[in-house]
Amino acid sequence: MLTLFAVGFQAKLLQAQGYAFGLKGGLTAAFQTWDNYGRDALYKPHGILFIESADDDAGSLFAQIGYHIKGAANRPKGRTIYRDLQGNLIEYKPSVIEYQFHNLSLTAGFKKKYGFGSNFAYYLLGLRGDYTLKTNFDQYKEINKYYFFYPDDVYVKKWNYGVTVGGGFEFPFSELVRGIVEFTVNPDFSKQYRQPPITNIINGLGQVYNVPERQISNVTIELTVGMRFMNKIEYID
Repeated sequence: MLTLFAVGFQAKLLQAQGYAFGLKGGLTAAFQTWDNYGRDALYKPHGILFIESADDDAGSLFAQIGYHIKGAANRPKGRTIYRDLQGNLIEYKPSVIEYQFHNLSLTAGFKKKYGFGSNFAYYLLGLRGDYTLKTNFDQYKEINKYYFFYPDDVYVKKWNYGVTVGGGFEFPFSELVRGIVEFTVNPDFSKQYRQPPITNIINGLGQVYNVPERQISNVTIELTVGMRFMNKIEYID
């Protein structure tokens, strides 16, 4: 599929009077479902480099590569107030626990624009492949020795895939430079984490327990802003 897209993208660039490229970034709200129940959202920045064929009535093709931190969080809702040895009231609020998957994403797809005045609105649809570069699970290894609650890198699936759908606006700064505001939803079709049931685990206290199967999938919502630069090709006889 990506090979066919690459051939079509190259042909469209050759036929067009130029192409566009740029840089964009913004905020990712990442969500995951764990064992049929959700976690709190994880909020992290993202960055994307992109290239696309020149605009025409049929639309344009685009390809982009981005760095995205996906995952989820536990945000304790309550707080504890206790009195220390000196009789002072102390308020304790547990810290936020984050589950981070640092993913490199490659997306290829189609973009259709509609002009109004000097501005453009557009929608886009793309196929996406992700590769997980790292996680933050090392900090949970010691705790997992006593109770295997937190995810472990052994069960992380490095390669994942999904789609990117959304839309946005382009507004001109000059003939060759436009600003971008974009909103996308990015569900995965594959599982980022797949752990089978584990039985008869002996923890650091000598206790025996079982851990059920755990499967985790990603969905992100992204708000992105950026700059788009047009590179025109002029043919001289």
